[in-house]
Amino acid sequence: MQLTDAQRLDWLRLIRTEGVGPRTFRGLINRFGSAAAALDALPDLTKRAGKRALPPTAAEAEREIAAAARLGVRFLAMGEAAYPKALHATDTAPPLIAVRGDPALLLKPSVAMVGSRNASTAGLAFTERLTRGLGEAGLVVVSGLARGIDARAHKASLATGTVAVLAGGQDRIYPESHAGLVEEIVGAGGAVVAEMPMGWVPRGRDFPRRNRIISGLSLGTVVIEAARRSGSLITARFALEQGREVFAVPGSPLDPRAEGTNDLIRQGATLVSDVAHILSVLDPLIEPGGSSMGGMSDRPERAGTSDYWDEIDFDGTTPAAPAPLFEAFERDDAGEDDAAKAQDDRARLIAALSPTPVRTDELARSTGLPVRIVQTTLLELELDGCIERHGSGTVSLIRSP
Repeated sequence: MQLTDAQRLDWLRLIRTEGVGPRTFRGLINRFGSAAAALDALPDLTKRAGKRALPPTAAEAEREIAAAARLGVRFLAMGEAAYPKALHATDTAPPLIAVRGDPALLLKPSVAMVGSRNASTAGLAFTERLTRGLGEAGLVVVSGLARGIDARAHKASLATGTVAVLAGGQDRIYPESHAGLVEEIVGAGGAVVAEMPMGWVPRGRDFPRRNRIISGLSLGTVVIEAARRSGSLITARFALEQGREVFAVPGSPLDPRAEGTNDLIRQGATLVSDVAHILSVLDPLIEPGGSSMGGMSDRPERAGTSDYWDEIDFDGTTPAAPAPLFEAFERDDAGEDDAAKAQDDRARLIAALSPTPVRTDELARSTGLPVRIVQTTLLELELDGCIERHGSGTVSLIRSP
């Protein structure tokens, strides 16, 4: 299937209509045969449903397409050859995705890498090690452009292929400090994906929507350092609901950042301490020629799958209520952002430490602090009984200050 320009415009108008989410969109297309016919039927449908769903005008949709084109963004429709097959196989696949960069990357076998924004230096170093190994094995790395684990995964896979999935529009990078990283990804031949409109500033509930795309694009999701209320666990949950593999890197039971990953392992996720542990599971799922569809069913329906849209019930298509984890996600995300802005040099160094020994030069590199500041601060922490020194110039956190 390949949409004409007129059909693509109609698809954009329909999915941008308030109250129309991925499932409602599919239901309307299946019922009326085309987006144009569904748009014509909307006034009568919404009147009978007692709701108001006003689609954007053709001129408004054309302005969005023009704004996207100026940024080098194209819209891919579900069912088109360029639309990622792995994502198409999920139950809540976006009807349209806006793609900047190389869309061919979305058709290659991929692995999602997610984890803590407030990552330890050891966690960042292990992320880089895993990511490079996956890239060398021919796998594309997908992540969410967040601080910490996500950013390190993107940077480590620039040379081998990386995909960043946005929570907002293509012109509203979050966090804003990663606008440069987006340019690096596109410049290196990677891709940036968004389903939200141009100009859309991400809200708390948009991050879980983004997470289901991260997992949906991937054969499996690797979680590195995640607290029990981490948004990374939302991605892992989506991966399970989509019938994908879930991997988790174990951590010290003394480190709160490992509580979520350790829980995942207890619940059956594949324990990962080397890239070979991931490849041994995923290799049988990759078909000859590099396709990533091996072992996947078409839109698996699983118990517990929740909608993340306020969709209108058009004549019996009743979407489930949004899951209550939105509130928890919004609180967690806001808390992390506030903490990040308030960090001074000492707090940045403490955040980079964990019970896993790490070299002082790695601490300086990961925090961006001068070696002199790192050494002075480590001495203060040692005098406070917060760190322990080991051989080869490594230190570890033994208690929080």
